[in-house]
Amino acid sequence: MKIVFCSINSKFIHSSLAAWYFKASCEEFAECAVVEGTINEDVSELFDRICEQGAEVVAFSTYIWNLDLVLELAKRLKTKKGVKIILGGPEVSYNACEILNKHYFVDYVVSGEGEEPLAKICRGISKDEIEGLCYRKTKGVSIKPPHVSEKEPPNPYTKEYLERLNCRIAYIETSRGCPFKCAFCLSGSSGGVRFFDLEEMKRRIVLLANSGTKTVKFIDRTFNADRKRARAIFEFIVSEWGKSIPKGVCFHFEIEGELLDDETIELLGKVPVGLFQFEIGLQSFNTDTLEAINRKCNLDRLSERIEKVVGLGNIHVHVDLIAGLPYESYESFKESFNSAYKLKPHMLQLGFLKLLFGSKLRDEANDHECKFTDTPPYEIVSNRWINEKELEKLHLIEDVFEKLYNSRRFGLCCEYLDSVFSDAFEMYAELADYVKAKEIPNTLDDFTRAVLEFFSSKKGVDSAALRDRMAVDRLATNKMGALPDFLKVKSPFLKKTLNELEKDEATKRPDKIKRAATYLPTENRIAYVDYTECNYVTNRFLVKFTKILGN
Repeated sequence: MKIVFCSINSKFIHSSLAAWYFKASCEEFAECAVVEGTINEDVSELFDRICEQGAEVVAFSTYIWNLDLVLELAKRLKTKKGVKIILGGPEVSYNACEILNKHYFVDYVVSGEGEEPLAKICRGISKDEIEGLCYRKTKGVSIKPPHVSEKEPPNPYTKEYLERLNCRIAYIETSRGCPFKCAFCLSGSSGGVRFFDLEEMKRRIVLLANSGTKTVKFIDRTFNADRKRARAIFEFIVSEWGKSIPKGVCFHFEIEGELLDDETIELLGKVPVGLFQFEIGLQSFNTDTLEAINRKCNLDRLSERIEKVVGLGNIHVHVDLIAGLPYESYESFKESFNSAYKLKPHMLQLGFLKLLFGSKLRDEANDHECKFTDTPPYEIVSNRWINEKELEKLHLIEDVFEKLYNSRRFGLCCEYLDSVFSDAFEMYAELADYVKAKEIPNTLDDFTRAVLEFFSSKKGVDSAALRDRMAVDRLATNKMGALPDFLKVKSPFLKKTLNELEKDEATKRPDKIKRAATYLPTENRIAYVDYTECNYVTNRFLVKFTKILGN
C-alpha cells in the first residue's frame, strides 16, 4: 500500500510535524510519502505533485487556513480510480458529520489524535473498532468522539524530515493537552495534559537545534503547566547553549504568565539575549469576559509577572488580546488594550475571535447574538456587546498598530509619542482614521511620512524631535542604512564627524562593516550605526551617538 500524507502550510517558513508523525506510525507496513505545500501554491501544481506518488490513500491535515484548498485537492484526487481520501486535524475533528455529508469525495474523517486511527484503517482493521474514525454507513454517518491516545506519538524526526526541513521553523511537542478549558480554544478538550519522556525530549531539542533552523518552536499549549518540568527544559537549553546547542538558534514557548514563579524568573534572568521567545495569552482585562471564557486569573499577578519578564531585557515577549469576546465592548476593549500596552511587551497582537467547531463559544453563539463568517476562519462580525462597525474600526487600528508598534521599526518614535499622549488606544485610533482617509499606500516610506505628518500637526508634539527619533529608528532597523528624503537633514558636520570617527581607534568602523549616520538637529549631534549584530529581542542594531557638536 502507498500512502501520501499531505500538509498544506500557511507559509513556506512553516513546516509540518503532523505529516511526519503519521508517516512514522504507518511506515512499518506501508510505503509512505510526505508532500508539503503552501496555500499560496497553484492547486494544479500541488495536485500533480501528489499524483506523482501513485498513492492508494491520501491523508490531509486540515486547519482553518487550508480547508478550502484541501477540499479542492481531495475532489480532484477522487477522480483517480481507487484513491481513498482521509481528512484529519482540528478543522474537521468536530464537524465530521457535516464534512462527510457535504463532500462525497471524503471517505474518512479522523477526529482527534490521528496516529493510531490512521495506522489501523490502513492496516484494514474493522472501521467499527477504530477510535475517532468517522465514516458513511449505508444509512447515515458513523461519528465517534475525538480520539485521545494513552501512548506517546512515534518519533517523527527521521533523516528525511531533517533534510526536508531545510532551515524552516522546526516544531517540537513535549506534551499534549492543556490544563485550561478556554471557551474559544480546543486544546483543553482532550482531558488534561500528558507529558512525554523528558530525556528523549532533550535529545530531540539538540537534534532540532543542529538541523540548520533558526527557530525551534514548542507547540505545547501551556508549556509551563508543570513549572518544575519547564524549568528543567529551560535549564537544559541554557546549559547546552554554545555547546550541543549552537548559538544563533531561538526557542519559542507558549506559556501561562501567572504560573511564572520567582524561581523561574530568577533562572530566566540568566538566559542569553535572544535565546528565548515567550508568547503569553492575556485575551482581556475585563473580569466578566475572563469568567465567561473560563480564564479566571489574578490580573494583578499576571501583569506583574509579565512586567518582570519584559524588564529582564533578554527575552522577546509576545502578548495576545482577542476582540469579540463576550462582555468585551469597544470601550472595554480599549481599556484592555491600554492595560496590556502599559506592560510594554515587544509585541502586542490584536486578534479577532474565531468561532471554531467544537469550541464552547461556537456552541453559545446564538446566546451571545454572535454573527461570524460561515467559511474559515469563522471570524466574528458582531455580537451583543460590539457591532460590525466597531470591529471594522478595530481592524484598522490593528493594521496601523502592526506597522508602528509591532514591527519594532519605530521604537523611539513610539516612546516619544507615549510621552505626549496619555491614551495609547486613542492615539492609534486617530492615526488609523488618518491613514484610511488619506488612502496612504502600503509602503514603509509612505507610512513613515504619514506618521510624521499626522503627529506633527498634534498639540504637544515637537515635529523636529519626532523626525530625529524616526530617523534613528529607520537606521536602527534597516541594515541598508538608507533614509527617505523627508527624514534627511543636511549638515556640514556630518561628513567631517564621520571622518573623525574613522581616525579614532575606539570609534573606527570595523572592516567590511557598513556604517550609516544622520544628523540630529534637536540634539546637535550625530547618530550612527555599524551593522554588525542585531539584537534578537528588539530586532534593532545598536545606535551610537557622538558628543554634542562644538563641545
